[in-house]
Amino acid sequence: MPDLYKALAEIEAIRGHMARAMEFRGYGAATLAATGGLALVAAAVQSHWLKSPALNIEAYLAIWMVTAVVSVIIISIETITRTRRIHSDLASEMIHSAVEHFLPALVAGLLLTVVMVCYAPSSVWMLPGLWQVIFSLGVFSSCQFLPRPMFAVGVWYLAAGLTCLALGGGEWAFSPWLMGVPFGIGQLLVAAVLQFDYREADEET
Repeated sequence: MPDLYKALAEIEAIRGHMARAMEFRGYGAATLAATGGLALVAAAVQSHWLKSPALNIEAYLAIWMVTAVVSVIIISIETITRTRRIHSDLASEMIHSAVEHFLPALVAGLLLTVVMVCYAPSSVWMLPGLWQVIFSLGVFSSCQFLPRPMFAVGVWYLAAGLTCLALGGGEWAFSPWLMGVPFGIGQLLVAAVLQFDYREADEET
C-alpha cells in the first residue's frame, strides 16, 4: 500500500510539472476584453455619480471593488469551462497553476487596501497606482505559461501604476480615468495577445 501511495504521488507530481510546462489556453480573449470594457463603464459611472471621490472614499472603493469582483467572477467561470474543454486531461492542474501564479497579487492588493484605509488614510490616494503595480506583478508571474508578448502587458500596467504614483496626490488622484483607462487598455491588450496567439496555434494545428 505505501508503494501505491508513493506511485500516485509521483504521478500527481508529474502531472503538475506537465501543467506548468504547457502554455495555458484557458483564458478567453472575449471575456478579458469584456472586463476592459467593464473598467471603462465603471469609470463612466464614477464620473457621473461621484463628483468628489476624495471626500467619499468609501463610495470610490465600492465602485472599483465591485468592478474587480465582477471581473474575477466572469473570468473564473470562463477559465474553468474553457480549460476543461481545451486541457481536459490536465484541467485541474492547469487551473491550479494559473491560480497559484495570480492569486498572491489579488490577495496582496486586497490586504494593502484594507491596511491603508484603516491605518494610513492620508496615503489612500496611492491606491490606484499601487493596484496597477501589483496587478503588473501578477501578469509578470503568469508570463511563464502565457504567450511571450504578455510581458508587454505587464510593462503597461507597471508603467501606468508608477505614473499615477509619480504624479502625486490631490483631487485628481481619484480620477475615474486613472483607473478606467489603464485597466481598459490593459485588458484589451491581454485579449489581443491571446486572440493572436490562439489564431496562430490553430493555424499550426
